[in-house]
Amino acid sequence: MKRDFLFSWYETPRGKMLQEVEAEYIRRSITVSCKQKVLQIGGLGWEDQFIDCTLYNGFTILDANNLGCDGALKIKAKAYCLPILSDSVDLILLPHLLEFDANRFQTMREIERVLKAEGHVLIINFNPWSFWVRYQYLWEKKMADSWAGHFISKRRVLDWLKLLNFEAKSVADLSIDSVRSNPANAKSERSSLRATAYAIRAIKRRYTLIPLDSKALKQPRMAILNGFESSQRLTKDD
Repeated sequence: MKRDFLFSWYETPRGKMLQEVEAEYIRRSITVSCKQKVLQIGGLGWEDQFIDCTLYNGFTILDANNLGCDGALKIKAKAYCLPILSDSVDLILLPHLLEFDANRFQTMREIERVLKAEGHVLIINFNPWSFWVRYQYLWEKKMADSWAGHFISKRRVLDWLKLLNFEAKSVADLSIDSVRSNPANAKSERSSLRATAYAIRAIKRRYTLIPLDSKALKQPRMAILNGFESSQRLTKDD
């Protein structure tokens, strides 16, 4: 996982403005209580801009290079092999992680494993259709040499989430001057050309089959049908 491009991007004028937009969006998206567990996969170094680590004691950053702000708890590990108990996390943040992860789908499986039922995941990726990301900045030698990622479309991420039984609740296009958020049922498969990044918020759904007891199984639907037929006969006799 090589994210030098991301940190180089944040050093540019447009990158600094995007950083402020993303920080504000993440801050508004952290709706869990202070006592719940929040896991961020992939350290940024400026987490204190969107979360108060002294208030959220359950906030932890997992990063292979031990990156992240000093005030947070940290775990040095790989994203595709999380050393975390299953069904133990309430909210997972993925800020620009999947596009630099060679094992991104295995990472998504691990996220599904450790997240509690009805837990939330927030994914932020670069917009593949952004002129500024794909054409201008990628050609600068300083960033191009450090790029070892893969652009991921919004549509593909949504397909992955659906396959893993996540329900996408909202999507947002993030540009340097605004955030355009929509409910998931009003989303488009492509982000706006003006958007530099996009964000997807989804909920892990767990569907449990409820077996019928023996009494219910002994009552076939024909009983209802017979009752309906009897009422029809009575009507005719009348």
